[in-house]
Amino acid sequence: MLAIRRAADRGRTQLGWLDSRHSFSFADYYDPAHMGVGDLRVINEDRVQPSAGFSTHGHRDMEIISYVLDGALEHRDSMGNGSVIRPGDVQRMSAGAGVLHSEYNHSKSAVVHFLQIWILPNADSLTPSYEQTHFDHAALQDGLRVVASPDGRDGSVTVHQDALLYAAHLNVGNRVGYKVGDNRKAYVHVARGGFSLNGKSLSAGDGAIVVAEDVELSADRLAEVLLFDLR
Repeated sequence: MLAIRRAADRGRTQLGWLDSRHSFSFADYYDPAHMGVGDLRVINEDRVQPSAGFSTHGHRDMEIISYVLDGALEHRDSMGNGSVIRPGDVQRMSAGAGVLHSEYNHSKSAVVHFLQIWILPNADSLTPSYEQTHFDHAALQDGLRVVASPDGRDGSVTVHQDALLYAAHLNVGNRVGYKVGDNRKAYVHVARGGFSLNGKSLSAGDGAIVVAEDVELSADRLAEVLLFDLR
């Protein structure tokens, strides 16, 4: 079974400084047919204007992953972390028992374009924690590379859930396969470009859930893809 979620059908929040597209229900956007997939609850595609951003606010009991496509995102939190996240960086913040943080566009002249991803943790009130790592273009080129996992395998960031996140940069003509395990499902998100997924054409912002069949990607243009392996 393959069900496609087209980019144009996503929810949208437009503020003076923010343009955000919501793959699943989020904040004031509510669609009971799109509440998430397994433990994956949020994929927001955010574009934030120069020097603007999300002022200090709180989270709890959520694994939050930031994945920057263009520009630079500045992060600060109540654990004492401060960093700038750029393309190739994967940041994981476990909100756990509660954490405060802010996210701002680090640039005074260019828009930052990033994906904010939320995954439910496997337990409540975990000790908040933070991790950031970098995957260069060569590491992601032409094949799926695990960038988040429950055990930190292959240099990935660690999430407190039975969930895997893979990323890939695909060149034209690349074919990539992924075997979906028994009683598992995959969610594929097109970060940029486009490709064929099991014979169906997908473009930037599109997503698809795959159940009871394996994933076959064939790139007809330059593309960047995220693949979630979920319970």
